[in-house]
Amino acid sequence: MSKLEIKSPLPGTFYRRPAPDQPSFKEDGAPVAAVDVIGLVEVMKSFHEVQAGIAGKTIAFLVEDAEPVMAGQPIAEVEE
Repeated sequence: MSKLEIKSPLPGTFYRRPAPDQPSFKEDGAPVAAVDVIGLVEVMKSFHEVQAGIAGKTIAFLVEDAEPVMAGQPIAEVEE
């Protein structure tokens, strides 16, 4: 089984939840479809959805909620 990385499209702050009082878009170990939103990247008060872009059996996040990220930084791994 191989693992593929999902990378941040932008520099900013990565959020795993749509709002502080709501559950995560995806939990570690959950299956993922290519069109699934896995998080948001905030850049100057503008929020950008991050889609998985790949489908797989499980997802494992490499960054925590509300953690700063750089463009191109791996934010999750998907096991095919």
